[in-house]
Amino acid sequence: MTAQDDDKVFKALADPTRRSLLDRLFEEDGRTLTELESVLPMSRFGVAKHLRVLEEAGLVVTRRSGREKLHHLNPVPIRALHDRWIGKYTERHVSALLDLKDRLEEGS
Repeated sequence: MTAQDDDKVFKALADPTRRSLLDRLFEEDGRTLTELESVLPMSRFGVAKHLRVLEEAGLVVTRRSGREKLHHLNPVPIRALHDRWIGKYTERHVSALLDLKDRLEEGS
């Protein structure tokens, strides 16, 4: 992922409505716009706009099934962000806490 891709994913995840849409797709993948619209207090146009941002960030992929357009969660960009940004910052702290735990247990 490039820095620009990271920016798109962070921007998409920054909005609570978009996170809610991702949660709904995690619960039941392959939902239509109508199904997603029914669980949010906003217009069809508003939900479609949020889905477009999620698609541009690669977090949602769509495919046609007959006359319906199904939306699917793509967790790969979130995992890539975790590996790039979160994992590297938490590893050192977790290791330090485990070392401290081991030393304290040795002392008792």
